[in-house]
Amino acid sequence: MGLLNNFKDRFKNEEFSVAPNKKLKTISKDFKTAFELDLVFYKGKRIAEESLTLKQLNDKTSAEVKKNSNAEIKIKASMKVKEAEKAFLDTYGTTVQIKSGGKLVPDEITLGQAARGEY
Repeated sequence: MGLLNNFKDRFKNEEFSVAPNKKLKTISKDFKTAFELDLVFYKGKRIAEESLTLKQLNDKTSAEVKKNSNAEIKIKASMKVKEAEKAFLDTYGTTVQIKSGGKLVPDEITLGQAARGEY
C-alpha cells in the first residue's frame, strides 16, 4: 500500500503555493488544510509572530536580503520533509519545522507519508 500511496502523492494537492506577501498564520492554516501537518515559522530560535508576512519575517531574520525574497515556492505531497523545509530556507532565508501532533516529523519521509502517519 505504501508504494501506491507514494504514487498518489505525486498527483495529490497539485501543488501548495507559498507567496511572500501572505501572513504566517494564513500559510500555516493553508498548509494544515493541504497536508494535515503543522508548519511552524521561526525568527532565530523563537517561534515567529503569526501576524508577520513571510517577507516581513525574512527582512527581520536574514543577515542579507535574499534575491528570491519575492519568489513563490511550490510544495508537493511527494516532497521529503527536509526538502520542503530547505525550500523555505533557500528561498526566503526562513527556518520552518514541520510537525504533527506537536512532534517533529522525520526529515527523510515525504509530506504525504507524514500526513498518513507512516513513520
